[in-house]
Amino acid sequence: MPQELSIVQLLLNASWVVQAVVVLLGVVSIISWAAIIRKVFAIRRVNSHNEDFEREFWSGANLNDLYAAAAQSARHGGPMERIFASGMREYQKLRERRITDNGSLLDGARRAMRASFQRELDALETNLSFLGTVGSVAPYVGLFGTVWGIMHAFTGLAALAQVTLATVAPGIAEALVATAIGLFAAIPAVVAYNRFATDIDRVANRMETFMEEFSNILQRNLGNQSASGH
Repeated sequence: MPQELSIVQLLLNASWVVQAVVVLLGVVSIISWAAIIRKVFAIRRVNSHNEDFEREFWSGANLNDLYAAAAQSARHGGPMERIFASGMREYQKLRERRITDNGSLLDGARRAMRASFQRELDALETNLSFLGTVGSVAPYVGLFGTVWGIMHAFTGLAALAQVTLATVAPGIAEALVATAIGLFAAIPAVVAYNRFATDIDRVANRMETFMEEFSNILQRNLGNQSASGH
């Protein structure tokens, strides 16, 4: 490609508005890629922790032993483990208060798990709205740079006596670069947003299923205790 039509040269000759738009989109693209990479590893880590805890939970381990282990590794464990610990903590607190109504015990444990679940979901969705904003706004920002660049190019052509393709092409090309960079920033953000939204939905469904299953276990335990008490 001739040097006068290289992207770098086009940007150097562009108006300051187009240059500012390109710099802004470049910074946004770098930030969105950093968010994408962090989110990929975060979701993988969450899935790994949840799988490890589920495997241990369904291996037949004692609930009190699991709760003791979960309480010790609260910061380093996974979301499902923290949800379980929240439910068990509330369940044990209510029993220490001599509450014997099974419905109250179950409702307290479920409310505690639901609150913990919402906190974990909020943490998983961090930066997701940013990626959605980049995906929807970046093309329009690039388009603004293109429109401004074309206006600037035609304004400069007004002083020329003869206009040819060679005089029009550089100005149009430098304006279109802004749209291209806008799409470069938007497309990965949109793809990542849709992928992460699907992955987070799967994690959320898995955690909600666990909460229901754990609630059923608590209900059976309470039923057995009531039966043995009689």
